[in-house]
Amino acid sequence: MLYLIMKFVKYIIYFSIGFLTLQACKEEAKKAIKTEPITFKKEGELTIHKQKVDTIITTLNIEIAESEYETQTGLMYRKSMQDNQGMLFIFKDEQMHSFYMKNTEFPLDIIYIKSNLTIASFQENAEPYTEDGLPSQVPIQYVLEVNAGLIQKWSLEVGDKVVFKKL
Repeated sequence: MLYLIMKFVKYIIYFSIGFLTLQACKEEAKKAIKTEPITFKKEGELTIHKQKVDTIITTLNIEIAESEYETQTGLMYRKSMQDNQGMLFIFKDEQMHSFYMKNTEFPLDIIYIKSNLTIASFQENAEPYTEDGLPSQVPIQYVLEVNAGLIQKWSLEVGDKVVFKKL
């Protein structure tokens, strides 16, 4: 009889240890990893001019994406951007490019710019989190991302000019 009681106590102890271990793992899994939000870093200024009358449409503070990591990440994982801000992607050569909105949390207007700094094409109101390709339609060297709706607000047209400077 004593043998059965000892065996029973042994199973209770094993069960308790297993249960407590599972509870500890469950509590550990609930802990969220806190990350610092990605904030805008002004790295330059960009001005857009009307092509026909050479008037300034707008001036933006820009963050610049030049490295492979920066161009791959872009505005992903950010909550928002102010209307006077944008991200300028600079590529080494003029060629066809396509962008997508994977892990981008807010809608954007994407402006494709030729090497001579004229607007070649654009994509309006790109939807957050979509992985559909948004092609430039023609070879380009620069891409400017701004908040959705600004292309229409500024009445941008193909041929409008862009001027930027790095800080």
